Amino acid sequence: MSGESWAAISAVGAAAVTLGGTVYTARAGRRTRGQERRDDFRVVTERMESELLRLGKRLDEQELESVQQRARLAGQEYSIRYLAGWVRSMVGFIRASGLEPPPAPQPVPEDVRPFLQGLDV
Repeated sequence: MSGESWAAISAVGAAAVTLGGTVYTARAGRRTRGQERRDDFRVVTERMESELLRLGKRLDEQELESVQQRARLAGQEYSIRYLAGWVRSMVGFIRASGLEPPPAPQPVPEDVRPFLQGLDV
């Protein structure tokens, strides 16, 4: 090989190394490791905020459902107490008339017992 070909090969090699260094320097100058960490932190923070909003909405929905269920249970409890009082007054009226009321169905079903506790039925 002649001196000119070695010069051309070394010039191409030097140009390739220079190009690689330039690309690396441009990349390093544009995106530092700290910048990448900040970007990752921002992404994670945004994801956490959206997840917290979703969980907050779900909690609000569950609280509303809970309030509705408590209102429904309170209405059912009032209805049972009203009916128990009404049955007591009917039994008292029948006995005052000199008759004997029919016996309550026995045994009380297992599903009903928890609702009749505290009603003296």
